[in-house]
Amino acid sequence: MTDDAIGAGTHQKLITLLTAQGARFRVMEHEAVGKCEAVSEIRGTDLRQGAKALVCKVKGNGVKKHVLAILAADLQADLSQLASHFGGLKASLASPAEVDTLTACVFGAIPPFSFHPDLALVADPLLFERFDEIAFNAGLLEKSVIMDTQDYLRIARPELVNFHKASS
Repeated sequence: MTDDAIGAGTHQKLITLLTAQGARFRVMEHEAVGKCEAVSEIRGTDLRQGAKALVCKVKGNGVKKHVLAILAADLQADLSQLASHFGGLKASLASPAEVDTLTACVFGAIPPFSFHPDLALVADPLLFERFDEIAFNAGLLEKSVIMDTQDYLRIARPELVNFHKASS
C-alpha cells in the first residue's frame, strides 16, 4: 500500500469529525515532510504550537498498554513519566507495525486523535498553554490541520499528563 493510501482513511475520518463537531480549523496542503521543524516552517506556524504524536507502549507491573502521547513539537518526551502515570515500569516507542495497526498512518503523519479503541490518548498540557491554535499532520505527510486549541481539547478529550522533559 502506498503512503497516500495508508493515511487517507485517517485523514477523512479526522476531517469528518472536525466538521461534524463544528471545530474552527483549516487544512493546508504542502510538500510531504515528516520533520517537525521543516513542516512548521512550511506551515508558517511556530514550532512550539506543533502537536507531535508519539505511539508508545507502556509495560511492567502487569500493565500492557498502547498510548498516543501528544506534546509540543519543541519538547522531548520523558517516557518514564508516561510509564509511571499508567502504573507501568517502562515506556518505549511502538514499532512501525504497531503504529500502522493502531493509527493507519506512517511515522510523522499521525494526528493527535485516537481512532482505535486500544490506543489511549494523553497530551502534555504545555502544548495548550502557549497558543490559541495548534498545528499537526492530518494523517498524511502532505496535509496539515491548524485548529483552535479549545476545540481540540473539547473534541479529542485527551487525558492531560505532564510528560515533557524539563529543559536543562
